[in-house]
Amino acid sequence: MYKSPIFLNAGDKAMVVELGDSINPEVNRLVHSLNNKISSFNINGIIDSVPSYKSILIMFDPLQISSSEIQSKIVNELESIQNQEVTTQLVVHVPTLYGGDFGPDLSFVSKHTNIDEPNVIDLHSSKKYLVYMMGFSPGFPYLGGLPSKLETPRLDTPRSKISGGSVGIADKQTGIYPNDSPGGWRIIGRTPIKLFDQNKTPPTLLIPGNYLKFDPLPDLDSYLELESNYQNGSFEPTVEEINEK
Repeated sequence: MYKSPIFLNAGDKAMVVELGDSINPEVNRLVHSLNNKISSFNINGIIDSVPSYKSILIMFDPLQISSSEIQSKIVNELESIQNQEVTTQLVVHVPTLYGGDFGPDLSFVSKHTNIDEPNVIDLHSSKKYLVYMMGFSPGFPYLGGLPSKLETPRLDTPRSKISGGSVGIADKQTGIYPNDSPGGWRIIGRTPIKLFDQNKTPPTLLIPGNYLKFDPLPDLDSYLELESNYQNGSFEPTVEEINEK
């Protein structure tokens, strides 16, 4: 983490605020705390802000506010944010059926890592994953915390279609495809839970700064029953609160 933020011009109507030179939970937590502050500024001229792993893109109208004014505001806010020791984080539990037709690459991950399939599932589902950022497609979470033993390269040739809800691994990351789309991640399972629904408010199940926990389902019948209950509104994902220092 930098002692002071680095401000980078991104044209005459945007700037990047960089808070660190590495991807880690501490820097990312500061990114989202600062982004929440920026959203609450309600200052004329700030149009939007987009957080990523270790930086924030701020879009603004230079006729209403200068970049130096924004920088001054950010420097002042960072000190108070960094002094916050305890925050409440949400852990969203995502039921997942691993392997079979829903996880066609589980066997490859097992062979690549030299870990048998049941232990791949146990290891993958044992962690709480930090939602670092959203991207690629609406609702797609980039999750940090994949055990290093499970690191597996992407597909040599991406698939033209991956079903929504598919859980994948790509190198040091794991994630969930929210909707049907092309993709090159190794698919090891699927959840019936929708991560993005434009008819809901908010439309995304997850937000950056949340944690996600995969809960393995025992069999296809359990998956189909839960899917039916979710679709008729009688099931919602479990959300728990944890305190993080």
